Amino acid sequence: MWIRTKTWAAIAGATAFTALTALSAHAQDTIKIGVSEPLTGAVAASGNYVTNGARIAADVINKKGGVLGKQIELVIEDNKSNPREAVNSAEKLILKDKVPVMMGAWSSTFTLAVMPKLMEYGVPMVVETASSGKITTSGNPWIFRTSPTSAMEALAFGKQLASFSPAIKKVDFLSVNNDWGLGAAAEFKKMLEAKGITVGRTETMAPDATDLSAQLAALKGTGSDTLIVTSGIEQLTLAIRQAGEQRLGQRLITTGGSFPEPLLKTPGPKGYASQHLLFFAPWAVERAKYPDVAKDFVDGWNARKLDFAGQTEGFRGYDAILTIAEAIKVAGKAEPAAIRDALWKVKLKGVNGDIAFGKEGPAGQESGQAEPNIYVVELKDGAVTVK
Repeated sequence: MWIRTKTWAAIAGATAFTALTALSAHAQDTIKIGVSEPLTGAVAASGNYVTNGARIAADVINKKGGVLGKQIELVIEDNKSNPREAVNSAEKLILKDKVPVMMGAWSSTFTLAVMPKLMEYGVPMVVETASSGKITTSGNPWIFRTSPTSAMEALAFGKQLASFSPAIKKVDFLSVNNDWGLGAAAEFKKMLEAKGITVGRTETMAPDATDLSAQLAALKGTGSDTLIVTSGIEQLTLAIRQAGEQRLGQRLITTGGSFPEPLLKTPGPKGYASQHLLFFAPWAVERAKYPDVAKDFVDGWNARKLDFAGQTEGFRGYDAILTIAEAIKVAGKAEPAAIRDALWKVKLKGVNGDIAFGKEGPAGQESGQAEPNIYVVELKDGAVTVK
């Protein structure tokens, strides 16, 4: 009996050693990229769209042979639409999963919360969505943003003002009460005032608010012709529905690149139109700067049978992972400092257009900022027109 027990113990030990060896070999055969996105919580729709875009990019890259002869492996964490959870997810990815680079974290608030950890541990992160100016001006050399700042978005919108009829003369704001919403409102107000347009009333909403009727009622009768709304998909959809129901007189324009996808399937009040500032328009793939790159993304999205309009945000994850993979290729190794240095050298064709980083922030501690393209689309009665 003793001999049999010892034999089985030896076999079990050998099996465990083989399993550990296989796991180690797998880890060595892949290059990990950490992903922190809101997969649950108030802005989960957007976080899942971005994460699906990242998965499609990983598939495309791996089918072409991966990077440096290895497959890339996305290690995905749910930051639960919460800044504290965003920090926890980043620490897990860096300390436990040993990722040399990250993508995240969707919201400006989540991203700003994570940034000190990137400095502490020396790990670069490609920011695919957050728009607060503080992200690239606060002196964090581990940050590289592919999405536009609110200031960039406001200036791009300013170039479109003459195309609106009737003309925009007075603007109200409805903004989510966080770094993103308040920062966007400040930048758009600055741009509008510089062009002689009057800024009217401002209302805010909690990130998890599910009824905006009080804010919209307060905006009725202000004499403004336009209402600019900044929030995620869930609240944009709610704002448009309730504005139509209340017969709000202002033209409604949304910022930040989110699109109220549910209104395609179940439109708001008949005849009510809204306009949206987006960074990719899947209704007009041929108008992308690099249609072939955009088509690869769209084909991958369709193959997964994902919600069509989710591409307006999903492409962000796609472009961010392409950017990270290119940086690893340029670096020649999957080490944090080498990837950071290589990100400055990236010149890439993305779904949005050219991806390359200019410097922002204090000398010697600059962050990277790309210059994305911006589209204006109109949604009316479930149909979309690309301007």
